[in-house]
Amino acid sequence: MSDLLAARSTMAFSLAFHIIFACIGMTMPFLMIISHWLWIKKKDDTYLKLTKAWSKGVAIFFAIGAVSGTALSFELGILWPGFMKQAGAIIGMPFSWEGTAFFVESVCIGIFLYGWNRINKYLHWVSGLMVGVSGVISGIFVVCANAWMNAPSGFNWVNGTAINIDPFKAMFNPAWVSQSLHMTLAAFEATAFAVAGIHAILLLKHKEKIIHKKALIIALSLGSIAAILQPFSGDFSAKDVARRQPIKLAAMEGLFETEKGAGLTVGGIPDEKAEITRYGLKIPYALSYLAYGNIHSEVKGLNEFPKENHPPVLATHLAFQIMVGCGSLLALAGVLFWIFRIRNKAIITGKHFLRFIAICTPLGFIAVESGWFVTELGRQPWIIYGIMKTSESVTPVPGQIFPFLFFFVIYILLSGMGVWLMSRQIKALHEDINTDMGG
Repeated sequence: MSDLLAARSTMAFSLAFHIIFACIGMTMPFLMIISHWLWIKKKDDTYLKLTKAWSKGVAIFFAIGAVSGTALSFELGILWPGFMKQAGAIIGMPFSWEGTAFFVESVCIGIFLYGWNRINKYLHWVSGLMVGVSGVISGIFVVCANAWMNAPSGFNWVNGTAINIDPFKAMFNPAWVSQSLHMTLAAFEATAFAVAGIHAILLLKHKEKIIHKKALIIALSLGSIAAILQPFSGDFSAKDVARRQPIKLAAMEGLFETEKGAGLTVGGIPDEKAEITRYGLKIPYALSYLAYGNIHSEVKGLNEFPKENHPPVLATHLAFQIMVGCGSLLALAGVLFWIFRIRNKAIITGKHFLRFIAICTPLGFIAVESGWFVTELGRQPWIIYGIMKTSESVTPVPGQIFPFLFFFVIYILLSGMGVWLMSRQIKALHEDINTDMGG
């Protein structure tokens, strides 16, 4: 394995692991405070048990996310010194603000977990709200840094060096709004549907457990809104990519030749040697309309760009298709949920819909991972788009395989620990419920 491939594999594996916990950290506190608010207003102890159960999950995932996030910060310096030498002073501000948001989140988690019956109930609820708000803000700051890599701004590049640095302009770059919106909705969609799916599975096994019904409704209410809004966010993001990174759009669509009135390819397998995408279903004019709002607009193909600047087309295209497919299915689930909730609530807890939601459990996180791959792979071979190539920023020393193996083992152990701890929490929740019901 080459040093570049090892470094990229280590970073990719670390990001793929951490992004799951980042999404959970952004969303679970909101599920928790919704349940908490319902308990405050309705005095239904089922919501209290659910709130406390979810709060323990928030604490577990927060701890694991903190470890994996810390590892990523070390990897940036160890594996990518060429990048950090130039980018450190430019994107240092969003990372420092992310650290501040993380600090607020840490304090508020402590207050919420240990504040039961010790502080005013509304102040206690606000502390939980601040966990969620600071988690979302923390995620947005990190996405701002990544958006800068896709839309570098706030500096002048002279003789291979960044000068005249404006950190605010760099942070609030042309891509930060579209990427932050898309990522935040994805986090809420993925986590809420995963939670809903887990409770749907438990409800299929334990039909009498009212706590799972309440949890299912809360999770689906939040997740469905994000899922329905996400296609609009995706359209906004696609138009932004078409304007700033037309080569990425071409790779996402597997479009090799420039076309006016370009069709949208559904499925298909790009053949980079033959420069054609095979087996796909093409919707006439749809790509031109989605990218530029005009069915006759010209969409640039990959052949407009030097081959050495082409991203990995097959991987980018397949990841994009998976993301869109999973997102579309979750949007359908969200629409069905609201139709059933308005017309016939009993269907929501019926076995057929519960099975459908159970199938949807992993789809949001599959979409998140696929979308992140599209973002990162579609930018290659650049680490700073149009400025610095990935190969120019890696540590030029042998032995990069060892960090990869080290972090691989660490993340496997963290995954096992997380699964074990959450299994214990679910078991403890059921034992608590059975005790209240008289065994």
